[in-house]
Amino acid sequence: MMIDYYNHTIVVFLLLSLGIFELGSCTENPSQTNNNVTVKRIQSEREALVSFKAGINDIPGKLSSWVSEDCCQWNGVECDDESGHVTKLNLRNPAGRHRHFDYIQRDAQYANHPCEACVDVGRAHRRSLLGNVNVSLSGKISPYLGNLSRLTHLDLEGNYNLSTKNLNWVSSLSSLEYLYMGGVKIDHTKADWLHAINMLPSLLELTLYSCELEHLPSSLTFLNFTSLQILDLSYNPFNTSIPKWLFNLTSLTQLDLSFSNQGGKILDSFGRLLGSLKYLYLGGNHFSGSIPASIGNLSSLEELDLSYNEMNGTIPKSFGQLSKLVKLYLLENFWKSVITEAQLMNLTSLEEFALTTNNKSQPLVFNVKYDWRPPFKLKILHLESCRIIGPKFPVWLQVQSKLTYVTLRNVGIEGTIPEECFSTISFQLTYLDLSNNQIKGNLQHQLVFPKLTKLFLQSNFFSGPIPSNISDLMPSLQYLDLSENLLYGKIPLSISKIKHLNILVLRRNNLLGELPHHWNKSQMDLRVVDISYNNICGKIPSSMGFLGNLSILVLSNNNLSGEIPSSLQNCSIVSMDFGGNHLSGDLPSWIEPNIFMLRLRSNLFSGTIPQKWCNLHKLRILDLAQNNLFGSIPDCLNNFAAMVDDNIVGYEPIENYTEKAYIVTKGREYEYDRTLQLVTCIDLSENSLTGGISIQITSLTRLGTLNLSMNHLNGSIPKNIGNMRWLETLDLSNNRLFGPIPGSLSSLTSLVHLNLSFNKLAGRIPSGYQLQTLIDATIYKGNPLLCGSPLLTKCPGDETSDGPSITGVDEKQGGDDYERIWFYASIGLGFVVGFWSVYGTLLLKKSWRHCYFRFCDDIKDRIALLIALRVVHLKRKFGLEKN
Repeated sequence: MMIDYYNHTIVVFLLLSLGIFELGSCTENPSQTNNNVTVKRIQSEREALVSFKAGINDIPGKLSSWVSEDCCQWNGVECDDESGHVTKLNLRNPAGRHRHFDYIQRDAQYANHPCEACVDVGRAHRRSLLGNVNVSLSGKISPYLGNLSRLTHLDLEGNYNLSTKNLNWVSSLSSLEYLYMGGVKIDHTKADWLHAINMLPSLLELTLYSCELEHLPSSLTFLNFTSLQILDLSYNPFNTSIPKWLFNLTSLTQLDLSFSNQGGKILDSFGRLLGSLKYLYLGGNHFSGSIPASIGNLSSLEELDLSYNEMNGTIPKSFGQLSKLVKLYLLENFWKSVITEAQLMNLTSLEEFALTTNNKSQPLVFNVKYDWRPPFKLKILHLESCRIIGPKFPVWLQVQSKLTYVTLRNVGIEGTIPEECFSTISFQLTYLDLSNNQIKGNLQHQLVFPKLTKLFLQSNFFSGPIPSNISDLMPSLQYLDLSENLLYGKIPLSISKIKHLNILVLRRNNLLGELPHHWNKSQMDLRVVDISYNNICGKIPSSMGFLGNLSILVLSNNNLSGEIPSSLQNCSIVSMDFGGNHLSGDLPSWIEPNIFMLRLRSNLFSGTIPQKWCNLHKLRILDLAQNNLFGSIPDCLNNFAAMVDDNIVGYEPIENYTEKAYIVTKGREYEYDRTLQLVTCIDLSENSLTGGISIQITSLTRLGTLNLSMNHLNGSIPKNIGNMRWLETLDLSNNRLFGPIPGSLSSLTSLVHLNLSFNKLAGRIPSGYQLQTLIDATIYKGNPLLCGSPLLTKCPGDETSDGPSITGVDEKQGGDDYERIWFYASIGLGFVVGFWSVYGTLLLKKSWRHCYFRFCDDIKDRIALLIALRVVHLKRKFGLEKN
């Protein structure tokens, strides 16, 4: 009985204990505990984001929503629905997005000066990447972002005002798969940035373009991010060759090392990426040699860019294996050898093909059969400075029926272009450049190009008139360049009906008649009109004043007459070239201060130089030569600030146009184009100007050419003319100047052309420095009172001198004697000081004397030993030693 009672008690006790345990378990809700842990974790992540915001200057207001308690609702933040952890942070600046293959647009900009494209392409592209930096976040990235342990996406790309001390905090983001920090400045010490990245085993995409990274290790002890698919390290100044560890990224589909200062040869190792690589961008570096034959192993390749390198080899036949290639850019290299059907025959997917070469001695040749029909249908074709085997327009170009952009510049095309060549593409073509060839024939009057915006046919042999209905044929034209051809007839009136025309260049043809009279406000886009070197007559139409944005007006070397219409003051002219006409009347006083070049030489202008021109602070070229001007030279030319301060530029280069002008300098007439904006010149020669040369003009320290010849100027040459240290040409001949030639003239170290002939100058001709190279006696001809070298007339006191005088005007006659005395005295004094400095010390200091003679004895013994050994060696060599 007792045993049953005892057992029953035990059972009750166990049941009560179990109940108490379960009750205790209920009081500690496990889900609540887990939530508390999650809350703590999310709180720490929120604090990390708050810390990030604290270091940011949020000008665009992207972080304005970062105030609520729930950070998962903040702009740019995404969280996992189950765990609540922050998984994505996207604060990309879309205005600073990274773009590929904008070469076509940029190359079009440098159409007339491709060398500038070679130099500036990287800088221009980087500016295009910057986009609108005003919408960029700025400040320093907080390292507490490393506390977002579950983060898989981090996108701060395009924020060019952001920076981070290093990337050590990134190594804590072990779950990170996508890291976009292009444009963010990364302060780093050698390879520490790469070691931080190497701690991310799940990383799939990495973009670090324009991060100012300088070190790219060539090897890694181990590679941890082997799953990487996209790698962008472009626009960083690495100055290395392609690292070896790169070829172990066998999952890579896109590699961008553009403009990253890489050098050496492109290795065959790229063939090891054969299964995956689709996009390879290596443009803007210093790669040399040929394209490796292993390129054919990249069977998945769709886009390849090797532009703007130093590639000086050949294009391999294995190119023909890239059947999936869509875009091929090989601009601005030194390609040589021959391209045949073998390199092109299997490129069935090719849509964009751009190739230019700088190899002038052995240019690349397209040697394909005339009737060959390629397997591809191109949309963009850009070939320049290579040779297309002709002589006829090849069929492989004629059959490209999908083209929208065509550049065939300087490719050796001869003869006429078949009308049917462009008939199939005329309705879709937007850009056509056939410049610098030898194409003949008339401009076609039948073909309609409704979408064509840019047409460049300069430097060919096109003849006949410009189509009278050009505004109907090409209503969308923005750029029209027909310069340097054989066109004749009148300029069609319909040109003034092309509403969006931006640049009109008809230079160097045989056009005649008058300028169109019906310019109107609907052509506000027109910025350049260049109709120089034709046979245009009549007056400049006042309706051109409606062209409010007109910046460059070049009408030189025609037969224009009448006055310059005052309506042109309504334009925005920065360069006016009317030289070589029959224009008359007074000089226009309304010229705006922003003008860079004012060239009115060889006309019939009369009157005085307007005093208002003293405000032309950007003026760098003033050419009024060969007119009928009178009066004095304004004494305020020192206000031409651009001739003093080299930082004042004339105007921004205009896309698709290079201005050309002839400038008389260094005694000859030179044509300037790309360097025109570097020229500084004042040419007032062959007028009837009177008065003296103002001392104010000597403050123009950046002036390169000053020509005041063939006037009626009097007075003396300013004494401080030596201040004009950049002066290369000085011509004051055929005036009435008197007095001595200033000695400061010898300070003009850049002077290469000097003419002071036919004046009334007197005294000794100064010499020294640059003047010693100007020994032509005709420089001083017609000044009977001048004496000294290089003239045969000797100055007083020079009768006994056999050689040319090198004495300045202000020096005393006995100067040479004093110099000779001091010369010999200094030699004697130097000998005495040097002799007693050595031997006096040896006499006074016994220990030094013993050391010196011991040294001499040691040297004597060494020399004697060497001689003895040498003698023994020679005796043995010639068998003279006795046994």
